[in-house]
Amino acid sequence: MIYVVIILIGYFLGNISSSYLVGKLGRNIDVRRHGSGNLGATNVYRVMGLKAGAIVFIGDMLKGLFAALIGLLLLRGDGMGALIGGMAAVLGHNWPILLNFRGGKGVASSFGAILVLFPGVALIVFAIWGILIALTGYVSLASVIAASLVPILAIVFGYKMKYVIGAIIFAALIIFRHRDNISRLLKGKESKISRRGSSRRLK
Repeated sequence: MIYVVIILIGYFLGNISSSYLVGKLGRNIDVRRHGSGNLGATNVYRVMGLKAGAIVFIGDMLKGLFAALIGLLLLRGDGMGALIGGMAAVLGHNWPILLNFRGGKGVASSFGAILVLFPGVALIVFAIWGILIALTGYVSLASVIAASLVPILAIVFGYKMKYVIGAIIFAALIIFRHRDNISRLLKGKESKISRRGSSRRLK
């Protein structure tokens, strides 16, 4: 029963969409109708600018972090609670029932959960993610590469197999949600992100 409680708490935490709230409260817009239509920090950055994008990233990251911490608390320090809670939050973010299952891609929410589960790994992949964005301009490419490194580094850091499997699932969810971006990258049609946001940003 406690696992069901952790899953429900995590999933509905994930349903709290920072992108949707920032769009509505900041500009009275539904960001699903602008830019890529994705409820994530990158789309909000392109549509509304750096400050809004940063707020969304932090908000989405906190969902995964709090869900993992609540799971850890409810299972009295058992890391499986953090794994289940964090994963449920990512699923809630990606496919939110409160927003007709149209959500984001789970990068920030996964990062929040991974911070609880694999803090050293999380900091390394976050640094790599930022460097790749700076070097290439492709957030999607950086996200896919960083996600792929999580299970590899979990093995290097000596985590138990159940956590490595969890890391693989986190990575697989991110890669799955970026499948269209991967296709565009292979075709050379993926959009880069500018340092000042998109020229089509809403005024």
